Amino acid sequence: MILIVFLLSIINFFMLYLVPTPIGNMEDITLRAISVLKSVDVILAEDTRTSGHICKHYAISTPVWSYHAFNEHKVLSHFVSLLKEGKNIALVTDAGTPGISDPGFLLVRECVREGVKVSCLPGAVAFVPVLVASGLPCDKFFFEGFLPHKKGRQTRWKYLSQLPHTFILYESPHRLNKCLEEIHQYCGEDRLTCVGREISKMFEEIKTDTAPNLLKYYTEKPAKGEIVIVVSGKNDDETEK
Repeated sequence: MILIVFLLSIINFFMLYLVPTPIGNMEDITLRAISVLKSVDVILAEDTRTSGHICKHYAISTPVWSYHAFNEHKVLSHFVSLLKEGKNIALVTDAGTPGISDPGFLLVRECVREGVKVSCLPGAVAFVPVLVASGLPCDKFFFEGFLPHKKGRQTRWKYLSQLPHTFILYESPHRLNKCLEEIHQYCGEDRLTCVGREISKMFEEIKTDTAPNLLKYYTEKPAKGEIVIVVSGKNDDETEK
């Protein structure tokens, strides 16, 4: 009986952990996340320097290896092999939850195919605080993430502009004004829009207004940091009117 319990305890013990990391404030990490990062055999990091700061802050001595968008195809099979050999691995990105507009999907998909157990810890993700604090309907929403820079961008805008519920974009600071211009162009001048930046940091800012007003504001006061844009749906906009 003791042997059976022991065997059951080690079945699928090896696991890939997806560990959210702080998006701003260093305290935006769970106790469980710290415990997992300390206990696994290796940490896969999008940027070992960024993750190194977190490890140093929380006295995590686990080896940190590089895993990012430019090498994930090459090293994917190696890390899956390590997992199948009985190693426990944690995957982290520079900030937030792995796989949300960050590396992670390919490794998770391969683990699922190979029967390796995957556990995603709850934690920080950039768009949720902006969505909830925007004042826009969040009972239903569509997450678009980063739009294509050129090919297919117009097609996406035509689709997004007709959505009946709130949609969410990620954008870089130097492309924010262009994005606000496109919201005005495709969604109209009265569509409520929220821009959130520097979430969980000292200069956090969340502003909800029309796209033209936000464009005027950020033209006079250029934005810095990571940007989340939340746009009300077509039907929500008509209801407001």
